[in-house]
Amino acid sequence: MSSPKRTSARPSSAGILAYRRVSHGLEVLLVHPGGPYWRNKDDGAWSIPKGEIGTSEDPEQTARREFAEELGPAASIGHLQALGDIRQRSGKRVIAFCGETDFDTSSLSSNTFEIEWPPRSGRLQPFPEVDRAEWFDLEAARSKILSGQIELIDRLEKEVT
Repeated sequence: MSSPKRTSARPSSAGILAYRRVSHGLEVLLVHPGGPYWRNKDDGAWSIPKGEIGTSEDPEQTARREFAEELGPAASIGHLQALGDIRQRSGKRVIAFCGETDFDTSSLSSNTFEIEWPPRSGRLQPFPEVDRAEWFDLEAARSKILSGQIELIDRLEKEVT
């Protein structure tokens, strides 16, 4: 299947729902956003590794770039299969791919971003874009992932089982 092309003027993201086969079925790799706003949020806060597609960038290349940036240099993934796109509650379009890997979550090494913290302090502080990456079985993943991305797990389950 060819990569979907970006068709909207609104910014879109591309990402990868990585999976691995285990004795009890499939597990998916999800990431937890870093920074102080997400520190105490868990269920419904996790996501696939993803990021904004550049103006002339191919969605699959964006997905691969973001996978490496958010997980670190140890993250590798082979063949990708298109899962289509979804709209998150914010209205942002996410073009998703899936691929099989066995990423070791203890090797997580995310890129960072800076924000003013504490608010109105005038001090910029760095935070990891992703503070955790974990493998979840499909049932647990559905409770951890952002509600707008649950459909990606459903699509993956139909494609690879």
